[in-house]
Amino acid sequence: MDMFLEVLKAFFIGVVEGITEWLPISSTGHMILVDEFVKLNVSAEFLELFLVVIQLGAIMAVLILYFHKLNPFSPRKTAAERRGTWRLWGMVAIGCIPAAAIGLTLDDFFNEYFYNAWTVAIALIVYGVIFIVLERHNRKREAAYLAARRPRGAHARPVKVGPGDDGDDAEQGLFRVRTVDEIDWKTSLKIGCFQMLAIIPGTSRSGSTIIGGMLCGCSRTAAAEFTFFLAIPVMFGWGVLKLIKYVLAVGLAMTATEIAVLVVGILTAFVVSVVAIKFLMGYIKKNDFTAFGVYRIIVGLVVLAYFGAKVLL
Repeated sequence: MDMFLEVLKAFFIGVVEGITEWLPISSTGHMILVDEFVKLNVSAEFLELFLVVIQLGAIMAVLILYFHKLNPFSPRKTAAERRGTWRLWGMVAIGCIPAAAIGLTLDDFFNEYFYNAWTVAIALIVYGVIFIVLERHNRKREAAYLAARRPRGAHARPVKVGPGDDGDDAEQGLFRVRTVDEIDWKTSLKIGCFQMLAIIPGTSRSGSTIIGGMLCGCSRTAAAEFTFFLAIPVMFGWGVLKLIKYVLAVGLAMTATEIAVLVVGILTAFVVSVVAIKFLMGYIKKNDFTAFGVYRIIVGLVVLAYFGAKVLL
């Protein structure tokens, strides 16, 4: 019965991880709330390992969904397409340099001094506001772009603004980088610098890189896809680092319950991540990121209210 309950908790945490890892809403912010109500009955060392290693399931979702695009050895690709795939991996490697050089070095420092509800709440709200302001600016640009292209005269069609319909044309025309294959090394490095901001709990790795990508001239689709690809080496490296730390501190020994919790968490995160990634890519074809900004602000206020009430009471 005890094992079943812990596995059920792992399933729930895997669902939260699979959703929040890819949507720009901060997995850390949600995990802090989840931890208040769903506590795994495991050691502190294992819990720290678990919350990182289940991300490997999320990574697998990206590899499966984009396997053909990311596979430079695919026999179905032409020589030019294979070179393009190697180039894409090169851009990913460049984008990971800032996180590898600085992020991993400061990870323990930020976890010790900034991993708290107040930092998470502020980051959720601040980046939520940034999403809303950025997308409002983009809508104005899209409206101006479409108005300039609108046929003149009595039979002119009304302007449609935003992703979807004529907004697809506006997005492609407004952003310098329309697809992930068009990202150059300078843009990749800049996005990688934005990814470093995710070291602040509550920022959201996907949120910071999507914002960075759009500010660097990438379309919503290109920014989101590049965010997925950047996660592969970053999250895999982080998971391996945490595993090494765990082995050095505790050894390889795990209880049957801990093994079951780990397996269920990884598998659940994988399945839910597949759904979340497909949802996000479908959503941004017809919508922008404003709704995610509003959601972040709401969650941030909930975190402030809940933990503020705990302090007062």
